[in-house]
This record gives sequence, C-alpha cells and structure tokens, in this order.
Amino acid sequence: MTIIAFNRYWVIRWPWLLINLVAVTLLLGLSFWQWQRATEKSQTLLRIADWQARGATDIKSLNDMDPGTYDGVHLNFSARWITPMIWLVDNQILNGRVGYDVIIAVENNAAGTEKNGADSPALLVNLGWVEAPLQRAYLPEISIPPELHVRGIFRTRTKGVLLGTNIENRGVWPMRIQQVDVEPLNSYVDRPLVNGLAYQLTNSPFSIHYRPVVLPPERHKAYALQWLLLAFAVVVIALAASARKSPQEIKL
Repeated sequence: MTIIAFNRYWVIRWPWLLINLVAVTLLLGLSFWQWQRATEKSQTLLRIADWQARGATDIKSLNDMDPGTYDGVHLNFSARWITPMIWLVDNQILNGRVGYDVIIAVENNAAGTEKNGADSPALLVNLGWVEAPLQRAYLPEISIPPELHVRGIFRTRTKGVLLGTNIENRGVWPMRIQQVDVEPLNSYVDRPLVNGLAYQLTNSPFSIHYRPVVLPPERHKAYALQWLLLAFAVVVIALAASARKSPQEIKL
C-alpha cells in the first residue's frame, strides 16, 4: 500500500509495519518500567531517610506499628538470640564467592528480665554473609553470641524467586533455606515473629553486604531514556525505509 503525505510517497508493507509496532511497543514498555523502578527507588530512599530522622526503635515498638508503614524503620536495641534457630539463605554471592546469609531469631533483651513471655514478639535478623564449604553436603559452622546488639534497618519485602522447596529440614541446625518467608519460619519459634526482616548494618561476626537500594534511581532513569531513544530510532528508521520521492522509486 502507498500513501502520499508531506510531498512524499510512503510505502506501507503490513508485515514490516506490525514488526515495527511490536518493537516500538516493547521498547516503550521497557522505558516505562524503568521509570517506574526509578520512582519506587526514590520513594524507598525517602522513606528510609524519614525513618532515620525519627530515630531508632526496638522490637516491641516495631510490633505496635501499622505493618503497612514500618518498612525502612531503623532499629537499635539489645537482643537475645532465641536458640538454636539459625537459617542459612542459599545462593548468596559476595565478591564472586558463593555463600549463605545468616538468619537468626531474636527477642528484646530488656535489663532485669529473665526471658520474654510467649506472647512477646520476636524478630528475624540477617547478620550477614558467610562463605559456603566446597562440598554442598556440608554447611558452615556458625557461632552466634547469646546476646548481641541489633543496629540495622527493617524491611518488609523478603521473598525472592523460589524454585523447589524452601526449607531443607534435616532435623539439625542450621537449616538451609531458599528465601526468607516469615510464616513457615514462625513454626520453629515459640512466639510470634514480626512480619519482615532486620538487616544488621554494624558489629556482626559475618560479612555485611546489604544495601537498601542496589541501583540508584538515576541509573533507572538513564535506562528509561535509553529504551525511549531506541524506540524513537526504530520509528525513524522505519520511516526512512518507507519514504519515496516519486512513483518511479516505488516500482524500483
């Protein structure tokens, strides 16, 4: 099909038109997705900065908050490890080495108290990374102090992509898991767990590597612009390929 516009003849071939429409739609979708990611990252950083300005809290105060608002809360409290629970999050890579993130459950270690009651809340804490043994059949030996000071940040999004069974229960500790899912892990603890995960940011016997935002918003905006420019380039190339100055060129 041929149309005349802007003093030129335009040759439209439907298969190529559909291919270009699909390509442009896909590229625009990727651009919009990256822009959304930039917005989400900006909101996350603002929320974390706001919580930091309000000051740190402990498990009890965290548990009293609205679950829909406490993502990014800063924590600073004396804790007691709820023995013997240790979970190792599988397939964590740090500086090119394969290992595990060490997860434990803790309770408030209030001065002058023996032990918190069964109704008092507990919290999962990511203490950092430990290297995996060469043979997968073995797990690293983990030493946890009975009392520790939690200084970190609380996040509500803990789940990743799960392939297969989450918890590898051999009846001994530590247990290997694929992702931190609070509900099934709560069955091992004799008190309710706050729905989320605290990341220790200082003073850990393991390698701390957590960052609230891996890619900054500016990087996502750059990717969004890149996909948008590619969509524009596809349109320009398609127009240039279909433009003809005269009917004779169409026949050629």
